Amino acid sequence: MYNFNKQYQAAQPLQGKNKLLWRSLQHVFFAIGLGLFLLLVLLPEVGVVAFWNILIPVAPLLFLLSTGFWRNVCPLASVALIPHHWKFSKKRRIPLVWHGRLALASVVLLFLIVPARHLVLNNDGLATAITLAVLGTMAFVGGLFFDVKSAWCSSLCHVHPVEKLYGQKVGFTPQNAHCGTCHNCVLPCPDSMPSIAEQKPKERNTQAIATTLLTGGLPGFIWGWFHVPDCRSTGAEMSECLVAFGLPWATMAVTLAVYFLLRKFLPKNKETLLTSVFAAASISCYYWYRIPSLVGYGLFPQDGLLVDLTQTLPLWSIMAAQVAAVAFFGWWLVLRNPEPTVWAIRPPFEVRRK
Repeated sequence: MYNFNKQYQAAQPLQGKNKLLWRSLQHVFFAIGLGLFLLLVLLPEVGVVAFWNILIPVAPLLFLLSTGFWRNVCPLASVALIPHHWKFSKKRRIPLVWHGRLALASVVLLFLIVPARHLVLNNDGLATAITLAVLGTMAFVGGLFFDVKSAWCSSLCHVHPVEKLYGQKVGFTPQNAHCGTCHNCVLPCPDSMPSIAEQKPKERNTQAIATTLLTGGLPGFIWGWFHVPDCRSTGAEMSECLVAFGLPWATMAVTLAVYFLLRKFLPKNKETLLTSVFAAASISCYYWYRIPSLVGYGLFPQDGLLVDLTQTLPLWSIMAAQVAAVAFFGWWLVLRNPEPTVWAIRPPFEVRRK
């Protein structure tokens, strides 16, 4: 059992060189995010490659290794926390029932945005920029009305569910670089929980549904998504829309059904292992298809292409990289058994709430 009291006693606010380092990193990543946004608007062909084929492929691996690092430097998190840091947030507390509803909405948002990539976002820099602007506005408004991370980072952010799934056994736990003191804005705090399986309080059934939907459905969703080609016409036809959304959702339903069956018949004490297996299946499936697509060996060679290396790298080397990735993720999430840890070290409490 994880000793949270030990974590609380050891936590200290950021100060000195450590604080300067994290503030510098936050400004650097915010500048990178702003630069990508401007690229998407001013040089859309470059922007879509930089955003979708460089930044996004790195993100799942970063969540796996150190979710807390990304939580500390995420540009959208910085936007969401501007009202808090500049002291004009209204700091309302989100009711438990609404926290659960927002958690479910974040999963739905994820399953809507990702299929839309095939229809428009993967090849349209301006559309991607508009999407980011809308998400940034949602993050800012959430921070304007609600306390610290409660509205966006820990509730409505569509990346947060994936962080929870992949961040079960992080290798590096930094200090929480956004929260000088803990306001108990969300209970339980996702930055200070060692496992996705821990985040199922009975009073938030919608949050439990969100966790189940993501855990069981994500492997199939990813598999189906990679079997849909990008639409390169100026306007997507109805049939293309049906395929773009229908195939990932259908294959998501298949793995979700398998997950339900396994969870029903396996002993209760195997649920955490089952979650780890499905998390490993999700990230393995992602990189199994993403690695070859980056270098021109994808199912649809021009989709997701970063640089064409088909005349340089032999096919066997790509297959070796795929196998190595699957082996690593299986070991990291399923076979490896580290001491339970958290994403980020919680700072001292400002107000203790039950």
